Amino acid sequence: MKLEYLLLNFFILLGPLAMSFESQIRFVRKWRFAAPAILLVAVPYLIWDALVTGRHWWFNEKYTLAFRLFNLPLEEWLFFLTVPFAALFIWEVINFHIKPRPSPWLQYCGFVLCLSPIRGFLFFFSGKEYTGLTFIALGATAILDLILHTRLFAQRNLLFYLAALTLFISICNSYLTARPVVLYGEQYQLGLRLGTIPIEDFGYGFALILLVTILYEKFKAISHA
Repeated sequence: MKLEYLLLNFFILLGPLAMSFESQIRFVRKWRFAAPAILLVAVPYLIWDALVTGRHWWFNEKYTLAFRLFNLPLEEWLFFLTVPFAALFIWEVINFHIKPRPSPWLQYCGFVLCLSPIRGFLFFFSGKEYTGLTFIALGATAILDLILHTRLFAQRNLLFYLAALTLFISICNSYLTARPVVLYGEQYQLGLRLGTIPIEDFGYGFALILLVTILYEKFKAISHA
């Protein structure tokens, strides 16, 4: 059914959107921080997506609408809005229920992750382009966290967030890859999969959501300064 990917976006958005007005968390009050963070990160990701579609991956016309903009279906454009929005809602829920605490071990992991673009370039120029770009994107999250002093990688709640994101990505991408809505050029990745999901998809998703979260926290901090 051609509406399937569109419906997936709808279901991803539905719960967080409805619960944004819940009386305790009141995520609706933070939409003004979420919107610019989501849109700013969507720009480079959409450029990345448009440049590699047809090589690293492509979209099955059986499950997507015919409309294309820069070779991307409408549903893919929406994906970069609905998924980060849902993830930010999850982040707020975690921080509401679990008191944030520092984690020196995670901070050290963040420092190590800053070096991952080196490996990323090695993978990219050896032909594993999707793998390489994923390492570069993950490194960018840790570097931006340091530059903006948001300290996402220095707090324990990031572990709970990553666990929730792993489940979230597993559910969404299992559908997208098993159906399949998205098909891949295997030569551009390592060929390692969790079920039907290329391992790179997890890095891609983590980098997308963490970049949005870092900017979101920065915009909140600026407003409270």
